[in-house]
Amino acid sequence: MRVVIAPDSFKGSCESPAAAAAIAAGWQRGAPGWETVCLPVADGGEGTLHALVGALGGRIVRHTVTGPLGQPVGAELGLIPAVEPGGRVTGVVEMASASGLHLVDPTPASAAAATSYGTGELIRAALDAGAERILLTLGGSATTDGGVGMAQALGVRFSSSSGALIAPGGAGLHDVAAVDLSAAHPGLARCEVIAACDVDNPLHGPRGAAHVFGPQKGADEATVRTLDDGLRRLAEACGSLADPATPGAGAAGGLGYAALAFLGADLRSGFDLVADAVGLASAIAGADLVITGEGRLDTQSLGGKTPVGVMRLARAQNVPVVVIAGDVSQGADDAIAAGMTAVFSTAPGPGSLQEALGRVEEDLARTAESIARLWSAATPTPRDVSS
Repeated sequence: MRVVIAPDSFKGSCESPAAAAAIAAGWQRGAPGWETVCLPVADGGEGTLHALVGALGGRIVRHTVTGPLGQPVGAELGLIPAVEPGGRVTGVVEMASASGLHLVDPTPASAAAATSYGTGELIRAALDAGAERILLTLGGSATTDGGVGMAQALGVRFSSSSGALIAPGGAGLHDVAAVDLSAAHPGLARCEVIAACDVDNPLHGPRGAAHVFGPQKGADEATVRTLDDGLRRLAEACGSLADPATPGAGAAGGLGYAALAFLGADLRSGFDLVADAVGLASAIAGADLVITGEGRLDTQSLGGKTPVGVMRLARAQNVPVVVIAGDVSQGADDAIAAGMTAVFSTAPGPGSLQEALGRVEEDLARTAESIARLWSAATPTPRDVSS
């Protein structure tokens, strides 16, 4: 009997590799005869870096880069070696690590000034390390600068009508009139870039980056209008480099657009990118059960988060799927109706959030052990018919 364990991170408490290991340990206690296959996954947001590096045998390198408001921050870059001789080194850049919302106190001022420059510095470090393939995750950003900061860190020049360099952040886009790619990092010419994107918003307009995501980053109505106008001016200055109406161009404050325009990126579903990279569909083939999970299961989980992505791959091969979540909120019934076999919460009883965050791995192992005992008891043991 074989169980595939493919959880996302339990945000704020446990990265996906640790979550998978805890579930596997509990399962082995409850069903020691089973084979456990751990494939931590993610949906392109925070945690994707650790999921990919953990599953593909890479390493994480820390760099000091420029934070969203110009402050130095420590950020992580994943480097995955070539699988075979002559293969490509892959760099994994999680933009939230360098330019994430968690690095600022969201206000109208920070929303207008935040830059993605640090994300570009991570991409540059990956190129300098020999990466010929970059997986860029778009999510959790503090920025609405259209990815201009990222591009500037890679040598792209943005200037005003007077020839002066524009100011950093989304507010600086108001002055952009010309774009010069002549000094762009030479490594970009030999590098394939895949950007993980799970939204379909265009760059600007009513469904664009500023109007939809700006308020989450501290932007008030006036700032939203300023940022949207800047994104529109950026698209005009870039001309035919990329179509601002492309679904996903508005991801991460317009970083999706910059990835198209300056990196030649292919925008893909975050979960699909990770699942393909770790070979999840192949691992599920022939499995008897799949266990997935995340910190909170609710109605948003059905919009393309990891548990639903895992469920769809498993259902395609008629393999049952169990979800373990720290918090099972509204949406559990909908998840089961969508095709989940069962949903379990790790919470052993009443307690504070801080207490729960401090024992996630313990609770995951305990819950998995209980499920394993129940599942084994309910699974008929094949009879020996040789006698």
